[in-house]
Amino acid sequence: MTSPTATTEPPVTPPGQSSLNARLRGRRPRPDGARGPSRWLVSLVSLLAALATWAVVAWIIDDNILPTPFEVFGRVADFIVSGAAFSNFAASIVKIGIGFALALAAGLPIGFVMGRSRFMSTYFSMPLFVLGNVPGLAYAVFGLAIFGVGATGPIVVSALVAVPFIAINVAEGVRSVDGGLLRMCRAFDRRPVDVMRHVYLPAITAFVFVGVRYAFAMAWKVEALTEVFGADNGVGFMIRRAYQEFKVADMLAWTMLFVIAMVLIERGLARIETRVFAWRKELA
Repeated sequence: MTSPTATTEPPVTPPGQSSLNARLRGRRPRPDGARGPSRWLVSLVSLLAALATWAVVAWIIDDNILPTPFEVFGRVADFIVSGAAFSNFAASIVKIGIGFALALAAGLPIGFVMGRSRFMSTYFSMPLFVLGNVPGLAYAVFGLAIFGVGATGPIVVSALVAVPFIAINVAEGVRSVDGGLLRMCRAFDRRPVDVMRHVYLPAITAFVFVGVRYAFAMAWKVEALTEVFGADNGVGFMIRRAYQEFKVADMLAWTMLFVIAMVLIERGLARIETRVFAWRKELA
């Protein structure tokens, strides 16, 4: 008589337990359940590979026209230690901050009326389309021709670049409001201020964050380009001065600082957006 063979069943993980375990470990579960290297590790490897390629090409060319990464990093350190990086970035950030304030002041009401009225949407669609598709170089030249050398040109240019992104996203947020909810507000004779605060504002806030992120990415680059042509301080001005003195290492150093600042600010905005709207993911 043969005895039955005992089989051991693997423990069944309750639904959602794998997601909870991954969250407790500080990692997000992948959709396919597979494990792989962190995206930060992949990004670091790709960055190191790009720097290695740059160093090899610079060594092969062996000319001042293409300095090595070590020379550029040395100039970056010099700018940081001397304080030139902070003073010039502060000047650029103040300009783009004022430009963004003007863009919000114009883009929010324009987007709201576009979302509420089909006529106003048609009326503003073409001007916003034109503003959003004018080349950055044209903005820079117009800023220099109209406002001359100074801070006014970069401020106005950054505002003009940001307005279309903010207005269009606000209009989409207004259109996303449930019509039945608005009819209920009218039936209960709610004040327009209350409707704006409790209905429209929560609906458009997420869209405003998205518009601000995209607008910043575009306005920051165009603002720096405008500084190259018509400014007496800022990151773009320092790039132009390095070009006039034919200091390629300084040009690359300022460009590298510019890219690092852009990435940090954009990631900061994305982190704020994630924290502010975390409740949406918890409800989903």
